[in-house]
Amino acid sequence: MPELSCAELVELVTDFLEGTLDPGTRDRFYSHLAMCEGCGPYVDQMRMTVRTLGDLPEESVPAEVRDALLAAFREGETR
Repeated sequence: MPELSCAELVELVTDFLEGTLDPGTRDRFYSHLAMCEGCGPYVDQMRMTVRTLGDLPEESVPAEVRDALLAAFREGETR
């Protein structure tokens, strides 16, 4: 099995944190983390971000901010 690149790990980090990687990809993910000094802290940072954002109540984001963000995301998808 080919090793994961840092870019591939970044693309897979959400699936890793959600526990949805297939066993082979998960093994490659762990192998990359074992050899890469930069990706371990990145995964830890993402884990902390998900944990922190997961604790925010939905109503803490004002409706106008939420709508502006959704509009910006939609505009970015059409480019």
